[in-house]
Amino acid sequence: MKSICIVFLSGLLVACSQQTAAPLLTGLHHSPEPDGRWMLINYWAIWCHPCRAEIPELNEFAVEYASDTVVYGVNYDEVDNDTLLTQAEDLGIAFPLLTSDPAQSLDYARPMVLPTTMVISPDGEVWARLIGPQTVDSLAAAMQSEKQQLGPPIH
Repeated sequence: MKSICIVFLSGLLVACSQQTAAPLLTGLHHSPEPDGRWMLINYWAIWCHPCRAEIPELNEFAVEYASDTVVYGVNYDEVDNDTLLTQAEDLGIAFPLLTSDPAQSLDYARPMVLPTTMVISPDGEVWARLIGPQTVDSLAAAMQSEKQQLGPPIH
């Protein structure tokens, strides 16, 4: 009986370790939390087909570049929190979600096209607006460009 329990527990440990390797939805936030990293604020909607195609790229970018960039998602339709979590699960979103649109607090116009990703510097300045679906490579290139840019941020 002891050996059966050990084998069972070993199997559970393997299953748990495999699950933690995948990125996890890190929860709901009322507003972006500046922590010294760059922020990407991505606007998406459940009905937006380009948004659906972009989400796996954002998930991968969020994990790969977590040391200097945090990705936040904003549901364009401003749904309630339960609907937001359900839609995020349906789409496989694995990055933090904002429960309210930060456009006004960060002093930029709410996007009119989806998907749109805002690039925000560590000090809260808007540096770029990326319109259309992005890839890990296009996001990395945009971030590299913004970090090297010497001009003023956009508003």
